[in-house]
Amino acid sequence: MRAVKLILALMTVIALAAPALADKFEDETAKEKEAVKLVRDTQKGGYGLVSTEELQKWSAEKKPMVIVDTMPFEDSYKKEHVPGAVSFVFPIPDMDAWDAKETGGKSEADYAALLGPDKDKTIVVYCGFVKCTRSHNGAVWAKKLGYKNVVRYPGGIFAWKGAGLPAEAVK
Repeated sequence: MRAVKLILALMTVIALAAPALADKFEDETAKEKEAVKLVRDTQKGGYGLVSTEELQKWSAEKKPMVIVDTMPFEDSYKKEHVPGAVSFVFPIPDMDAWDAKETGGKSEADYAALLGPDKDKTIVVYCGFVKCTRSHNGAVWAKKLGYKNVVRYPGGIFAWKGAGLPAEAVK
């Protein structure tokens, strides 16, 4: 009788845990899909990646770099951005050809002017979070414009804030 009770208790625990395990596996599948897309975009774009910890260290060391926030100005950048970042909006879908309608009316020349004349300077491009691809477009276009040290900060402002780091706002 004791063995039967133990088996029934074990079956109840398994039955209750099964949905949680299924969610865990589905969550991992989604993470894997995003990770593979990030790696493939990075390879295709020819740029590097930087983590929150690395970017924070570069900022603290005052590394010469341009940090570009690719989110919409009014809805995001104005409210909060990585300290020292400049704003230049890019679209979410791949932008293979320059489209000023997708960049707030700005041209390639405007982007190059924002990034500056030093093609060897580190360019860091970010958006909101890993799945957001605005930063991919910004990094690809920096490479197309001849910048050599381009990195994408995939975690973006969500990872920055998630690490407990301060954000700036436009006053």
